Amino acid sequence: MSAAPRTAGPDLDFKMFDKILIANRGEIALRVLRAAKELGIATVAVHSTADANAMHVRLADESVCIGPPPARESYLNIPALIAACEITGADAVHPGYGFLSENARFAEILERHNIAFIGPKAEHIRSMGDKIEAKRTAKRLGIPCVPGSEGGVSDEAEALKIIREIGFPVIIKAASGGGGKGMKVVRNEEELPVLLATARSEAKANFGDDAVYIEKYLEKPRHIEIQVLGDGRGHAIHLGERDCSLQRRHQKVWEEGPSPALNAGERDRIGEICAKAMCELQYRGAGTIEFLYEDGEFYFIEMNTRIQVEHPVTEMITGIDLVNEQIRIAAGAPLSLKQSDIVIEGHAIECRVNAEHPANFRPSPGKIASFHTPGGLGVRVDSAAYQGYTIPPHYDSLVGKLIVHGRNRDECLMRLRRSLDEFVVDGVDTTLPLFRTLVRNPDILNGDYNIHWLEKFLAAGGMGEPQA
Repeated sequence: MSAAPRTAGPDLDFKMFDKILIANRGEIALRVLRAAKELGIATVAVHSTADANAMHVRLADESVCIGPPPARESYLNIPALIAACEITGADAVHPGYGFLSENARFAEILERHNIAFIGPKAEHIRSMGDKIEAKRTAKRLGIPCVPGSEGGVSDEAEALKIIREIGFPVIIKAASGGGGKGMKVVRNEEELPVLLATARSEAKANFGDDAVYIEKYLEKPRHIEIQVLGDGRGHAIHLGERDCSLQRRHQKVWEEGPSPALNAGERDRIGEICAKAMCELQYRGAGTIEFLYEDGEFYFIEMNTRIQVEHPVTEMITGIDLVNEQIRIAAGAPLSLKQSDIVIEGHAIECRVNAEHPANFRPSPGKIASFHTPGGLGVRVDSAAYQGYTIPPHYDSLVGKLIVHGRNRDECLMRLRRSLDEFVVDGVDTTLPLFRTLVRNPDILNGDYNIHWLEKFLAAGGMGEPQA
């Protein structure tokens, strides 16, 4: 059984926020709202016209409509968010994940208006947001990196020179990107010209920046990420790892911790490297350092300077309320935990339940006719959905996250199977059938999978409808 969320250690003198504006929507807005209320802090929900009936809007102390449904006119509208802070008297903003959570300019603008940004310093958001600069920073801090270009690749000749040093296959990545955009695997010299041009074009179209870099492509890696917390004063800790290897088109589907692939020695080694790096960087708040892991070696790929979608996995196995810690640290409190306070207990798995067809992942917005979530020991559902709620077509399709904890991985898997069978969402298609299949698959039960496993499973018709 997971421990209750906790904090530890005495606080120095600091002033807690009076009112937090939550610059997000959906389940993460509700998650932040709950943490703020437990700290006795008043909350402000912002919403587009499409989200007027959202759960976080209903439960917040105050709410402000900031624009029409398109995100660029509401949740990404910085002037509207600043105005909402001024109207309500909010003295801090929590950005959640996505939207403006990793926007250094937003953090700086808030600071100029004497409003706290509940997140890292703008300089760290900026340096880690650029994948090339992030890799340089990681190397400087002693974090192991994938062999590849030192910076952006300007042309085909330079790309070929780098590839001849590290060998095929390689992967081309957008310097300012994420989510698989501007990302191409090159297996031979003949493919390079077209794929390099395509990657540049996609990077420019999606991120306004055609800069790309090259890394060695690992054939069967796992995706391992380390959760860190820092107080911005040179103190930092790690809270173990999450295994996010079950992915589709570079989007995580299933996350678990601890990883079935790591032993205690490997976990401690990479965790200590990350914590030491964050101390040196004087990193503030929550962050996640992501790696590819193959044949006992870790290779840095990026750092996310925000709370992660899958943060409940870490909360379940450590008992630490990460959002609570984010808020306290941003208010000026010292890190309330020492590394020795962090104890990994049991195993946790998170399934991202989306309003999508389980075989072809076609979005399925619409009205939820019935909604029943599972319960019982070790079961948590983070969702802003409810019966009668209409999932709008304007944003991501997340219905909710099912997070299950057990004393060990076998118990966790059995509890997850039972919980998935109890979970009912009618009126829209969801990915629940996919998870009910995965939790009974021998490879998943044995923990024998890598970042390519799910796409191969789907392409082979594992859900009865082969992928295009």
